[in-house]
Amino acid sequence: MARYEHHFTGDFDSVLEHLHDGILEGSTSASYEDGSDYAAGDVRCAVRVYERFSYTGNNRVSLNLTLVGQGKELFLSAITSGGSQAVFFKLNTFGEEAFLDKLVELMEELCNGLSE
Repeated sequence: MARYEHHFTGDFDSVLEHLHDGILEGSTSASYEDGSDYAAGDVRCAVRVYERFSYTGNNRVSLNLTLVGQGKELFLSAITSGGSQAVFFKLNTFGEEAFLDKLVELMEELCNGLSE
């Protein structure tokens, strides 16, 4: 399992769209599995689950993305899983890390664009 968290400012809908599109365009085997949205006053929460095939591990890995926002204040938590074929412990997490690396790359693009 690999995790990435980031607190930043931005537009909730634009960030969610940028990440969603980038994840799906980042791999030919990436798919959007399901999602959920919640709002209470000015607090919003979006959960998205993606999967893709890991050629290194010869299996599928998942990415759970949670974006929480209150106005322009945003918090992103992303966790990957499923990148091992071992029964009792993880031997190969390369697929998970590569999936998460794509998200980090997308966030860097986004944050660099926000600071310009």
